[in-house]
Amino acid sequence: MISSRWSKPWTGIAMLVVAILSAAAGYGWAARVARHDNSGHVAAAAAPGERKVLYWSDPMRPELKFEKPGKSPFMDMALVPVYANEVATAGSVVVSADAQQNLAFRLGTVERSAIAAQVSAPGSVGYDERTAVVLQTRVAGYVTHLYVRAALEHVRRGQVLAGIGAPAWSEAEGEYLALLRSGSSASAALRAAARQRLLALGVAESSIVEIERSGSLPAMTLVAPIDGVVTEVTLREGATFDAGAVLFRLNGTATVWVDARFPESQVHAIAPGANVEVRVQALPGEALHGRVLAILPQVDPATRTLGARIVVDNPAGRLKPGMFVQTTITEPRVTAQLWVPSEAVIATGERTVVIVKRSDSAFEIVPVTLGAEHGGKSAILSGLSAGQTIVLSGQFLIDSEASLSSTVNRLGGKQQSSTDPTP
Repeated sequence: MISSRWSKPWTGIAMLVVAILSAAAGYGWAARVARHDNSGHVAAAAAPGERKVLYWSDPMRPELKFEKPGKSPFMDMALVPVYANEVATAGSVVVSADAQQNLAFRLGTVERSAIAAQVSAPGSVGYDERTAVVLQTRVAGYVTHLYVRAALEHVRRGQVLAGIGAPAWSEAEGEYLALLRSGSSASAALRAAARQRLLALGVAESSIVEIERSGSLPAMTLVAPIDGVVTEVTLREGATFDAGAVLFRLNGTATVWVDARFPESQVHAIAPGANVEVRVQALPGEALHGRVLAILPQVDPATRTLGARIVVDNPAGRLKPGMFVQTTITEPRVTAQLWVPSEAVIATGERTVVIVKRSDSAFEIVPVTLGAEHGGKSAILSGLSAGQTIVLSGQFLIDSEASLSSTVNRLGGKQQSSTDPTP
């Protein structure tokens, strides 16, 4: 049992502790009231150093803006605050540093440099049609002997291809020989006229010279006028032919054509006279050189490619018609221009854009005009400037977010903002 002299002091101490606890509880309650409104939600006022709340939004109806916190009027869920640094300007998107790291953003730089654009395309070797020769006679006749019997035989200039008989030639040559043998000065005009008649009938100059030299009629033959390949033979021994019939076709091989097919987007780098490097598997490690003879006037509708006719010197005949080759054309005149990695470009068919980083968390969608593409880089004709930081990976997510935000803003402009959420 405690004596009365000790009970009074303990009673005073207990009352003091109760008073202190009551004061602390009251202070805590006052602080809570200051931070909460009647609905129990955090008010818009932010303490120093905290982010500023611009408005509250329903995640399922982001086009609506609410001035006060509370519950969504459409479903049982709380409105979420939208802070000042989370609102992007038109055509831009805000991405936090954590999100950038999670999405593994890679960045690059817009560079100004002089890069020689190169375009490459496969092609095939063919005959140079400018060297094609057709052998035919201007009189009817028959074949006495055939020396070249099949196509694709190599022949030399002056080589006999066939022996023929032509009554019209025999008659004209006999008349000319008789006039030569007469030796009369009065027949000089007749001899000149007879000689012209032989030329008009298609008798070779070499045969006429032989008549004048030997005083006899030479054998009638068809000879190759060029070095090359016989591409067509229409005769057989003993067969007859009409005047004007094609007897042989020949093609020269000193030069060949390469028909290369370039994508229509690369035709800007091709011009007649441009130098071309030609490589063929049959000649490993060796580069041949040619030049663009002509740009063919029609795009292939199936492959969307345009043909370029390239002439290549072929004195040794190493390039054979039908060979496949790889051609490369380097743009002769190079000027400095803006270049970006091609992976940074988003092309949808309706627009072409690049994502530009404006600050640590703000990214802007910038429309651009593309130029040539070479070596994994694309030339930029307009829209960017040198030194800008651009997004190389993850840019499709930013572009999609910007499109969604733009749609939401347009929808929000058509509706009035709601100011009183459902308590």
